[in-house]
Amino acid sequence: MKTENILEPSYAQLLDQEDPLKSYRAKFHFPTQKNGQPYIYLCGNSLGLQPKTTKEAVLQELNDWKHMGVEGHFHAKNPWLPYHEFLTEAMARVVGASPEEVIVMNTLTANLHFMMISFYRPDNKRRKIMIESDAFPSDKYAAQSQIRMHGFDPDQDLIELKPREGEVCLRSEDIKKTIFENKDELALVLLGNTNYYTGQYFDMQTISTWAHEVGSRVGFDCAHGAGNVPLELSASGCDFAVWCNYKYLNAGPGGMGGAFINKKHLNKVDIPRLEGWWGHNKETRFKMRDAFEPMPTAEAWQLSNPPILAMSAVWASLKIFDSAGINKLRKKAIKLTSYLEALVKTLGEDTVDIITPTSPMERGSQLSIRVKNADKQLFDSITEKGVIADWREPDVIRVAPVPLYNSYSDVLNFFEILRESISNS
Repeated sequence: MKTENILEPSYAQLLDQEDPLKSYRAKFHFPTQKNGQPYIYLCGNSLGLQPKTTKEAVLQELNDWKHMGVEGHFHAKNPWLPYHEFLTEAMARVVGASPEEVIVMNTLTANLHFMMISFYRPDNKRRKIMIESDAFPSDKYAAQSQIRMHGFDPDQDLIELKPREGEVCLRSEDIKKTIFENKDELALVLLGNTNYYTGQYFDMQTISTWAHEVGSRVGFDCAHGAGNVPLELSASGCDFAVWCNYKYLNAGPGGMGGAFINKKHLNKVDIPRLEGWWGHNKETRFKMRDAFEPMPTAEAWQLSNPPILAMSAVWASLKIFDSAGINKLRKKAIKLTSYLEALVKTLGEDTVDIITPTSPMERGSQLSIRVKNADKQLFDSITEKGVIADWREPDVIRVAPVPLYNSYSDVLNFFEILRESISNS
C-alpha cells in the first residue's frame, strides 16, 4: 500500500466498493451517539453487534412458549427438544470440526472446568498445567482452582509462559522449550489460541504435537478465535477446546459458549466427566430409570436441557456465518487489519507501537496499539469523538475491525480520530 493513497477517503471508499462481503454490514444494528450518528464500532472482540434477525428469532420462541407451553418441546416451529442439534453443523463449520465433536452449551469458563474434569488428570508425578503468563484471568483462575482441587499447589504446578525480556508476544521456540523441559511433569497445556491482550494467534497443530509427544493433554481457549480465524480444530489434534459465542459470533451479552472434544475421546464410557440427563442416550432419556449411558458424541458432556431463548440468538448469528463463510471472512479480515496496520504505522514508531504480531498468520482481526507517552485520557478522547474500542490496562487500545460488519471507511475514520486526538494531546 502506498502511503499517499491509503490516507485518502477515496482509497477506503474504493476498497468498500470492491468488498464482496459489503452487504453483510446492513444485517447488523450499530449503536448510535447522542447526535444520532452511528458509532465507529471496533469492539467485536469484546461484544459482537446484534444481528437484525436476532429479535425475530427470540420472539419466535417466546410466542411458541406463549401459545403452546410445554408442547413447544415437540410442536414449536423449531421444536425445543432437539433444539441444540439445529446449531451443531453450522458451529462445526465455523470451528473446523465434525458435528459429533462440537456442542453449544453453558458459558466459557464453565465449559473450561467441564473439560479439565475430563482432561486434567494429575498424579503425584505428572500434575503441572502450562498457561500464558498473561492469559485471560478467568482461565488462570480456573487452572489454579483445578490444581488445588486435586490437592496440589498452583505456585508449584502452574507453569506460566513469559515473553523474552523486552518483548510482548511469545516465541514458538520458547513454547516448545518449556514443554520439553517439563516433559515428565506436564499434565495439560492450556493456551488461549488467540491471546486476548496481544492478539497473537498460536499454531495449535504444532503445539498439540509437542504436547502429545511428551505425554501431555492439550486444550485451547478459543474465545478470541471462534468466528475470527479458521480454527480447524479437528486437524489441530488438540484434545479439547472451548469458546464463547458473544464476541465475534454475536450471540449477545453473556451468550452461550461452545466446546470441542476430539473424536478420539468420544464414545468412551469410562472417561471422567460430570454427568447429567441431557448427556444420556436420547432414545431412553425419558425412561428416567436407566443407568447413565453417554451419547457417543460431544453431547455426552451436556448436563441439562438447553436455554432455548439464549440458544436462539446463537442460531441467528450462525445462519449469517453459514451464508458468508469463515474462509471468505478470514480473507477480508487479513486485508482489513493490514489496512489498519498500515494507517497506524504512518504515525511513526516514535509515536505508536503495535504489539500484535505483524504477520497475518499470527494474528486475527485485532491490533493492540500502544501510544507512547499517553494514558487512558487518549482513549477517553477517541470515545468522545465516536469510537467504541477497548482499553486494557496499563496502556493498550485494542481495535478489532470485524469483517462481517466493519468497513474500510470505518478503519480510516477511526485512524483520523486517533491521529487528531494524539495531536491534540
